[in-house]
Amino acid sequence: MLALARRTNGKPYRDRADLTPSHLGRAVVARGLLEAEADLHIHGIVVGRINAVRLVLEPGSQMEGDIVAEDVRIAGRFLGRVFAPNVVIDGTADVSGRIFHTTITVARGARVDGRMPWRPVSFFETLDELPETQP
Repeated sequence: MLALARRTNGKPYRDRADLTPSHLGRAVVARGLLEAEADLHIHGIVVGRINAVRLVLEPGSQMEGDIVAEDVRIAGRFLGRVFAPNVVIDGTADVSGRIFHTTITVARGARVDGRMPWRPVSFFETLDELPETQP
């Protein structure tokens, strides 16, 4: 499990095989830190940081901030930074920012404005804190 795939109190997430996915609905606007021990599907708006095992930004969703996860799928609008070894950007995505990844797939039709620096898996395993945002 990733070093960053731990709750902010430093404790690792429990075994997630029996956990059902969580959904943030279209009518919800969340600000701050969201943590999920299983899959998290965002249909609404999030401003802040999401720590999840697997995150899906559904079509029509909006996110501004940082994402830290093992797997990320972006199909909505995203502005910020992603720290995830495995990233998929769907054709409906509108992405601005930086995506730190080991493997990435970008579908035809996706809009991406930013950088996608490659990092080895060891980068995510040893990353204890997010780098400060650069102007």
